[in-house]
Amino acid sequence: MVTSYPLPEGFSEFDVFSLGSCLLVEGLLGFFLNAVTVVAFLKIRELRTPSNFLVFSLAMADMGISMNATIAAFSSFLRYWPYGSDGCQTHGFQGFMTALASIHFIAAVAWDRYHQYCTRTKLQWSSAITLVIFIWLFTAFWAAMPLIGWGEYDYEPLRTCCTLDYSKGDRNYVSYLIPMSIFNMGIQMFVVMSSYQSIDRKFKKTGQAKFNCGTPLKTMLFCWGPYGILAYYAAVENATLVSPKLRMIAPILAKTSPTFNVFVYSLGNENYRGGIWQLLTGQKIETSAVENKTK
Repeated sequence: MVTSYPLPEGFSEFDVFSLGSCLLVEGLLGFFLNAVTVVAFLKIRELRTPSNFLVFSLAMADMGISMNATIAAFSSFLRYWPYGSDGCQTHGFQGFMTALASIHFIAAVAWDRYHQYCTRTKLQWSSAITLVIFIWLFTAFWAAMPLIGWGEYDYEPLRTCCTLDYSKGDRNYVSYLIPMSIFNMGIQMFVVMSSYQSIDRKFKKTGQAKFNCGTPLKTMLFCWGPYGILAYYAAVENATLVSPKLRMIAPILAKTSPTFNVFVYSLGNENYRGGIWQLLTGQKIETSAVENKTK
């Protein structure tokens, strides 16, 4: 006999199924698209450049977000979290670390493209490897803090996935939120904005606009902006007064990031797109130069 678990407070059967379906689509689609990006980098020799290594690392982080979403989807269909308290902490840590890493790699790609187009400086392998290792260690540090008491991981309103607990909004939460968000979101947004503004000015001078410089920042704000607003709202008001359905919008939008990133940074990159085409069809596309380009 199958046990029937009660619905989370504030959600109907349709709500749980719909949100679970959204998470499943986001998880599977994001994982598949980013897996293609990863395999293309590993299989196509022409793609293995320092700049593309940053795109590869972004895809690895986004695969982690997609795996997190798929686990949440499975739990949503069960209508409960089946992995216990330790599983919740692990899920929260894994999801938070990969999310922060994804944001960092978006900024790293922007920084690299600024140097490519504005200073004509090519990224070296030593710098790329050092940067990638630093990002993973730095984000692991901030994601580990809630495990030892600075911040806390708990269930999201649907109670079938775990993330940073904003429901209390106490001093411990606020003291963690402010430095964490500055070093893992604020600085990265500034880097993305300033880098693409400089590139845009360069394009206007040369009259050769190679991509839309506003797309990366707009995508970043669309995916992660609602989470940031909710997190800071919880620091000044009781976030639990907000409808549980409304609070679930933030994680649902955030988990679209892996799919958007593929189109902006992999398929939108002329050289990388050619490598993916070669991987899937066996047909090699000749490019005049190895450049990172995005639509």
